[in-house]
Amino acid sequence: MTLLDAPIYDAAKARRRKILIAAAIVGVLVLAALAFLYRNWPEEHAVDKFFTALQQQQYETAYGIYFNDPDFRQHLQKYSQYTYADFYRDWGPGGEWGLVKSHRIYGSANTKGFGGGGVVVEVIVNERGEHARMFVQKSDKTLTVYPY
Repeated sequence: MTLLDAPIYDAAKARRRKILIAAAIVGVLVLAALAFLYRNWPEEHAVDKFFTALQQQQYETAYGIYFNDPDFRQHLQKYSQYTYADFYRDWGPGGEWGLVKSHRIYGSANTKGFGGGGVVVEVIVNERGEHARMFVQKSDKTLTVYPY
């Protein structure tokens, strides 16, 4: 083949290449959109597990989820500032939200100022107009009630 011998133009091959490039761009955009929409999914899932345990009246499980420590019974002194009795008083049937019969995640937002990086997850509990707001620490997935 010499310098002046150009390959024959293949219109079908060029069309396939354009379609492949367009599909790759659309795929990347869809993946980016999904990553943006579900960026707080791990934190929302932790809050959903917490309220599911409360709904099933498994308060010890909920306490373990609250501190992200399923083996909290082995070192109760670590949680002496917020004991299980305090937790049960706050989240049990006599607490602010009463007996949790239903819940659903309403939304979430990232924060930067409150206690480092975290996510505020808003939950509709028992179809009440006032929503529960839980703060989830991104680093260790511990939960607290959002104070604002």
